[in-house]
Amino acid sequence: MEVNKLHQGDCLPFLESLPSESIDALITDPPYASGGLHIGARQASTTTKYVQGSTKRGFHDFAGDHRDQRSHLRWSILWLSECWRLLKPGAPVCLFTDWRQLPTTTDALQAAGFSWRGIAVWDKTEGTRPVMGRFRAQCEYIVWGSKGNMPLDRGVGVLPGAIRQVVKTADKHHITGKPVEVMRQVNRICAPSGIILDPFAGSGSTLVAAAMDGYQWIGCELSPHYRDVANTRLAALNYTNRDNRKERS
Repeated sequence: MEVNKLHQGDCLPFLESLPSESIDALITDPPYASGGLHIGARQASTTTKYVQGSTKRGFHDFAGDHRDQRSHLRWSILWLSECWRLLKPGAPVCLFTDWRQLPTTTDALQAAGFSWRGIAVWDKTEGTRPVMGRFRAQCEYIVWGSKGNMPLDRGVGVLPGAIRQVVKTADKHHITGKPVEVMRQVNRICAPSGIILDPFAGSGSTLVAAAMDGYQWIGCELSPHYRDVANTRLAALNYTNRDNRKERS
């Protein structure tokens, strides 16, 4: 298995190609399939569903966000079951989701064979769009668990149950992309120098964060456009690291 490589294609055949018990952590942000309240709305493009008119920056659409609740659950169990085979015993799993798909995500995690251990929160701060008379939708959730018993002696310290991090324009490369600093916090659940798997790499924030902090990684992204965005970011990080090493030498 070649690590520190981003593959392009559907995640299911990609996952099937990897060896069993080779991965130290699954950390990923799959499509939520939560945009739209009826069939027609679900079939709309992701830019239509998720990007406000005043904030459009030419983001490309992404696939896989059109499923209804039952098909989304079935699909989630399929790829998570394959990930169960890939993870080492005791390896952690972290899945991003929103409030609509929180029950479905916890069900899928357990149906695939993982032990559900809790929920962490990403607080996007008060910069999210306000609506009079309603609570701000300023949080997304990290459903986490493990493949069976999770040893305490993995070389990992205490992790925060809530991560407060604003979305900065300069750090947004995908319609639903997560900030690198959020992913650096989440990635800390992986054992030092371990291999992090992200089968829905998007613009590469999980992989960039992993590379920054000395983890190995392997990823997959369906969209050729976002594969290219992620590879560009990873290449820029490699150049930065190389230049820093030259300055220290």
